[in-house]
Amino acid sequence: MIENNFAITATFIAYLLAMLAIGYMAYKRTSSSSDYFLGGRSLGPWPSAISAGASDMSGWLLLGLPGYAYLAGFESLWLAGGLLLGTWLNWLICAKRLRTYSITADNSLTLPEFLSRRFDDNSKLIQTISAFFILLFFLFYTSAGLVAGGKLFETVFGLDYTLALFIGTVCVVTYTLFGGFLAVSWTDLVQGLLMSAALLIVPITAMNADPVHLMETLHSKNPELLTFWNDIKGQPLSWIVILSLLGWGLGYFGQPHILARFKATRSNKDIGSARRIAVIWTALSMIGALLVGLTGIVYVDGNLGVELADSEKVFMLLVNAIFHPVMAGILLAAILAAIMSTADSQLLVSSSALAEDFYKQVFRPQASSQEIVMVGRIAVILLSIVAFILALDPESSVLALVSYAWAGFGAAFGPVLLLSLYWKEMNRNGAIAGILVGAITVVVWKQLTGGIFDLYEIIPGFIFATLAVVVVSKATGAPSDAVQKQYQQYQQNLAEFD
Repeated sequence: MIENNFAITATFIAYLLAMLAIGYMAYKRTSSSSDYFLGGRSLGPWPSAISAGASDMSGWLLLGLPGYAYLAGFESLWLAGGLLLGTWLNWLICAKRLRTYSITADNSLTLPEFLSRRFDDNSKLIQTISAFFILLFFLFYTSAGLVAGGKLFETVFGLDYTLALFIGTVCVVTYTLFGGFLAVSWTDLVQGLLMSAALLIVPITAMNADPVHLMETLHSKNPELLTFWNDIKGQPLSWIVILSLLGWGLGYFGQPHILARFKATRSNKDIGSARRIAVIWTALSMIGALLVGLTGIVYVDGNLGVELADSEKVFMLLVNAIFHPVMAGILLAAILAAIMSTADSQLLVSSSALAEDFYKQVFRPQASSQEIVMVGRIAVILLSIVAFILALDPESSVLALVSYAWAGFGAAFGPVLLLSLYWKEMNRNGAIAGILVGAITVVVWKQLTGGIFDLYEIIPGFIFATLAVVVVSKATGAPSDAVQKQYQQYQQNLAEFD
C-alpha cells in the first residue's frame, strides 16, 4: 500500500494546480467554436504530437502494458509493435490528408461533421450516426478512466472511493470545461513528457542501469519470458494470438480524439516533424512500459519477496519501494497525468459531438459560435455527471466495454476515413454502410468465442467495413457532382498547402 504522507500529497496538489493554471491560460485564448474544439488550428509539432500520444495511451500505458509484460514477458512486444506501427502509419498516411480535407470541406471541426460534408449529406444521417457511436463508446470509456483516477486518489490519499472519484472528476472537468482544446493539448504536452520520463526512470533505477543482468535473471527464472514465438508455458503462439496483438495498430485510424490533433496542427509542413516526435515518444514510452513489467518480475520476487496479486499495480509498487516520497509523488502523478490526458480528450470530443453534431444540426442551425461553445461546455458537465454515476461502482460492468471501445472506433471509422481520403469513387451510402458494418461486427464478434472468433474483433470489423464501403459505393452509383468537385479541390489544396 502506498504511504499516505505529506510529501506525496503536496506533490499531487502542486501538479493539479499547475494543470488548472494551464487550463485558465487556454481559457483566455478561447473565443470561438474553432478555438474550443480545435484550438484555432494553431498547434505546433510538439503539442500536436505529444498530445495525440498522451490522449491515446491513458492509464493503460502505466498500468495495463506493464502489467501485461509482467505476466507475458516478450510476448507483449507484439502488442507494443502493433501500436508503434499504427502510430507511424496514422501520421504518415492520414494526418496531412485529413487536415487538408477538413479545411476544404467547409472547415469541418469534428469527425462526424467532416464525413457529412465530405459526402454532401444534406440529410445529416452520417453526422447523426457518427455522433451516436462517439457518444456511446466515449461515455463508457470516460467513466472507466474516472474509475482509474478514483482508485489512484483512493490509494494515494487514503480517501473513500466515492470522494476520491469526485475529486478526480472535478479536476478533469474544470480545465476541459474552461480551456477546451487548447487546455487539453497544452496539458497533454506536459503530461505526455511526464509519463515517458516516469516510464524510463523507474525501470532504469530498479535494475540499477544493468539490462544485461536483468535479462540473465529473467532467463534463469523462465527462459520462455524472453521468447517471441512461445508463451511463458513454452507453447507456440498461434497465428490468431499474434495477429490479434498486432491488430491493435488498426485502431488508430478511427480514434476521434487522436484524429482531432491532425486537424488542429498549424500547417501541413509541421506534420512531418510531428510524426517523428510522435513515433519517438511512443517508442520510448513503450520501451519504458515493457521494462517496468520485466523489471517488476525480478524486483518483486527478489527484493520484496512478495506475490503481486494485481499485475497492473507493478508500476506503483516499484515507485513506492524504490523512491523517496517526494520523487514518488512526482512519478505517481504520471499515472494521474495519463488518466487525465485521455479523459479530458474524450470529454471534449463527446461534447463537440453533442454541440456541433446534434444541437447545431438538429435544433439550432443558426446558432452563433459563442452559443456552440457554451453548449459544448454544458455538454462537458452533463456527460461528466453521467460518466461519474456509471463510475460509482468500481466493479461496474461498464469496464467491460473498454476492451472493445478501441476496436469499435477503429472498425467503425478507420476504413471509412481512409477510403474517404484516398478513393474518389466513394459515396455517401458507402460511408454509412462502412460505419454501421464496422461497429456492429465488433459488437457481435465480441460475444462469440472459440476458433476464429478468438481473433481480436477489430480485424474482422476493419475487413468487413472496408468491403461494405467498396461494395455499397459501387452498387449505388458515382458520387454527386458536388462531391467530385470538392475532391478535386482537395487534391489541389494538398499540393498548395505543402
